[in-house]
Amino acid sequence: MKKDQLLANIEDLCLPIVENELKYELYHIEYVKENNEYYLRLYIDKPNERISLKDCETVSRRISEMLDEKDPIKDAYYLEVSSPGLNRKLYKDSHFSRYIENEIYIGFTKTIENKKNIKGILKEVNEDNIVVEIEGNNFSVPKCKIKTANLEGEI
Repeated sequence: MKKDQLLANIEDLCLPIVENELKYELYHIEYVKENNEYYLRLYIDKPNERISLKDCETVSRRISEMLDEKDPIKDAYYLEVSSPGLNRKLYKDSHFSRYIENEIYIGFTKTIENKKNIKGILKEVNEDNIVVEIEGNNFSVPKCKIKTANLEGEI
């Protein structure tokens, strides 16, 4: 099974538990191989609240039970549940939209106007672009050119 399909299947299994049953937001899921070990990482969030270790433990226990029962991943892996953190990565339009008027960092896949990255105030998200204000000027970044995007500092 391809990684994208695996992640979609895992999201379908986890979403009802994390969001409907436990009342957290399933912020992001990743399945990675590091040092010859596989890791399934779930990032959870709560609007206007910080995620505690107890929150992560609650989600981890419940998801682990379900994964043991459904067994969607054939490889041996470690399950990790975490907060996306203060300098969280922004993956989806909903993430960008939530942090309009906050400072973000964007790294590019290729140089844009002689820049490899920018830091500024997120102003707009539309279908094709992210608009960031830098020193009073708006800089439009095509989404297809974004390698990484992170929130900067306190929210």
